[in-house]
Amino acid sequence: MTAALRIGCQTYTWEMRGSEWTGTPEDILDIVAAAGYAGVEFTNHTIGRYAGAPKRFARTLDKRGLACAGFSFASSGFTDPALFEADLAGADAALQFCAALGTVLCLGGAAAPTRDDYDAKLSQAVRFYRTVAERGARRGVTVCVHPHSHFGSLLESEEEYDRVLADTADSGLMFNPDAGHITRGGQDLMTCLQRHRERIAHVHIKDADAQHEWQALGKGIVDWQSVLDYLRDSGYTGWVVAEEESADARADPVGAVVGNRQYLRSLGY
Repeated sequence: MTAALRIGCQTYTWEMRGSEWTGTPEDILDIVAAAGYAGVEFTNHTIGRYAGAPKRFARTLDKRGLACAGFSFASSGFTDPALFEADLAGADAALQFCAALGTVLCLGGAAAPTRDDYDAKLSQAVRFYRTVAERGARRGVTVCVHPHSHFGSLLESEEEYDRVLADTADSGLMFNPDAGHITRGGQDLMTCLQRHRERIAHVHIKDADAQHEWQALGKGIVDWQSVLDYLRDSGYTGWVVAEEESADARADPVGAVVGNRQYLRSLGY
């Protein structure tokens, strides 16, 4: 019998609103719990006063019946050698947080203002990913790379995914595929998931249309039934974390995350 997928919610829905969002982590947790998610994934930008206070955060989660589905860390794009030590200090703090909560750490994708000197920039990102993954292993924390398709991404094509995963394979770094970013980057989503299945330890799901605009789950071009059934049937036991970046979510984050949870339930998840 296959295990049920655990469905969580990512907090970027609020983070992307910048100064328009004036709420608290507790406000987000209340919304996520009421929507029926089993867990939540905060970032270093949304965790607020709970940064460095994982035990207090765990108690706050427990009060709402939520689990910590993961924690995401992003800063500079990890491609500038001058920022390596600062990036690493931030990642070390994130590792400490994850170790206390028993959850995965997801590192943002390699990025830079231009693709000039691509090999040097990607090599620097690989150095960062390897270092954090090795430190994570010593703390008992699974570390994943989360490539994206936002402006400045150095990881979009199949070949680029292959390269960063091959160059980090012996470090213990795992893969956090984001279905929306894979689709926007021009890859075939199911091929990517199947190609790297053994490295997948965490999954993000969001939708996009044929014009590469973000949409609510079920309103884009991703075949979610096939994606979720594949993960379940392949024995995947990690979290599936819904993330919403559409224009509608910017206008109404509560409606967006509630709608996504309802859509996933309509598919049996």
